Amino acid sequence: MKVVIIGGVAGGMSAATRLRRLSNDAEIVVLERSGHVSYANCGLPYFVGGVIEDEDSLLLQTPASLFNRFRLDVRVDTEAVAIDTSSNTVTARDLVKGQDYQIQYDYLILSPGASPVVPPIPGIERAMPLRTVEDVERLVREVQNAPRSAVVIGGGFIGLEIAENLVHCGITTTLVEATDQVLAALDPEMASPVAQELRRHGVTLHLGDSVESMTLENVRLSSGQIVPAGLVVVAIGVRPETGLARLAGLAIGERGGVAVDEFNRTSVENVYAIGDAAEKADALDGTPTLVPLANIANRHGRVVADHIAGRRVRPRATIGTAIVKVFDLTVAT
Repeated sequence: MKVVIIGGVAGGMSAATRLRRLSNDAEIVVLERSGHVSYANCGLPYFVGGVIEDEDSLLLQTPASLFNRFRLDVRVDTEAVAIDTSSNTVTARDLVKGQDYQIQYDYLILSPGASPVVPPIPGIERAMPLRTVEDVERLVREVQNAPRSAVVIGGGFIGLEIAENLVHCGITTTLVEATDQVLAALDPEMASPVAQELRRHGVTLHLGDSVESMTLENVRLSSGQIVPAGLVVVAIGVRPETGLARLAGLAIGERGGVAVDEFNRTSVENVYAIGDAAEKADALDGTPTLVPLANIANRHGRVVADHIAGRRVRPRATIGTAIVKVFDLTVAT
């Protein structure tokens, strides 16, 4: 049995390691287009702020350690560029050598994650996302240049965490959120003390406002205000990475993620989708939902590995529990 997994980190690596524990004989290949296949992405903002001092603390496993422990064939800097479901092949591209080659599979697991939402506004190319280890390395280099001011676009979990860590670095920080509150997942009564906590620690909030354009020195808001910005971080949110699935003819759900059943099977036989790219069933009303959280991706990976191995699987709907620290406050939903 040969299993090809596209994408590592939470979902992909959970599927790969669980499958190895269930099968000594399976050939397991993991394709990861970045240079790191297993890292703690929840810790990225805290590396920026120096709370996590050593970058190696973010890196959980390497291709070498995964081979030594699990006999996994992990290929970093390798992007899956096409899937042929009729011949059960994946076209992979070695991003270092620039060469394409094909891999045969018996089962295929899509775990490409999600991509940052970057609005098409003038000057947005200077804004920095925070999604991968490479992203945080670039951001740390910018912070080390000691900018006087920073603007964070987006008041979600990552936006608040990066704002806190920029303040820890001594940078005057402004957070811009298009809705009337931070943390849209919260009821307004819960979001209000979070905003107070941010202001108490020196973060300037612009709620119900958005960035209209930016230059190398500042950002212009839709309200007309000009905010100094030696550094700009974009953390508006993410959208499922479904480009490869669409090209392969997989069904896309009503929320924009890959449509899957309770075992994370897609519309094509022997092809699964997990993690941020896949839609979930909401535990409250059963409707499709998108919940880009690592714990759910990890669970997806284990469910798929069990299903491929022929074990009995108990389907579980998604609740979407999340917890975030905001300075001296802990917020859960």
